[in-house]
Amino acid sequence: MLDSFVMRQRITRVVIHILLILASITMIVPFAWMFLTAFKTLSESTAINPFVIFPSSWKLDNFVTVWKSYNFLYLYRNTLLMIFFRVVCAVLTATMAGYAFGRLNFPGKNFLFSLVLIQMMVPSQIFIIPQYIMVSKMKMLNTVFALVFPGMVTAFGTLLLKQAYQSLPKDMEEAANIDGCSIFQRFLLIMAPLTRSAMVSLSIFTAVFAFKDLMWPMIVCSNATSTTLSSNFPELMAAALMACLPMIIIYLIFQKQFIEGIATSGGKL
Repeated sequence: MLDSFVMRQRITRVVIHILLILASITMIVPFAWMFLTAFKTLSESTAINPFVIFPSSWKLDNFVTVWKSYNFLYLYRNTLLMIFFRVVCAVLTATMAGYAFGRLNFPGKNFLFSLVLIQMMVPSQIFIIPQYIMVSKMKMLNTVFALVFPGMVTAFGTLLLKQAYQSLPKDMEEAANIDGCSIFQRFLLIMAPLTRSAMVSLSIFTAVFAFKDLMWPMIVCSNATSTTLSSNFPELMAAALMACLPMIIIYLIFQKQFIEGIATSGGKL
């Protein structure tokens, strides 16, 4: 009986691994197709031949053409600045707001926090027109500030940090209060360092969401250097591959923190 139980466990494990491998292949195929197409010629990319998977010769002509057509240094700079400032602003504002909602008592606390929750319940597209009007009135269109503006405050980050602060024990904060520490000192020197894992999680989510943001940059940066769309699929895939490089590099550098942040927050993208 024990042998049959062990055998069933092994069969179950093998089946699970096979399903996971098939799911992984399904997810990898689009990226592999993008990578291979970026090195093909136009005729190879449009040829109806399922057996022609790899390009006949590995050339960088598509990448050279795309690099000359698009100012990728300008695009890389804007993207990295947007990610950096959105992460800094989101972590800073969410940390302070999360501490206030999680550890302090003040009039209107529940009402104000309900407004934060309501913001998470409505589609983000609702805020595009008011945010655009605000940026336009400030005459900040086509600037890095315009790209960063929607991500300066995050309702999700406020909720995440509020939960993190509420999960901390009150002993150290009460001891600091007895020693005469002010609210600012308790927050900056004692409580904030204990929520570094939540801050890392928020930084990861903010960076990914900022990188995936398409509509807002197209609205507020209408005269950025760009060209018209093309039907040359190898060049499009080369451009897509180059556009993915910043996030791929960031993930490879911070993959340990990425995994820890996902595990700590219990969230998903």
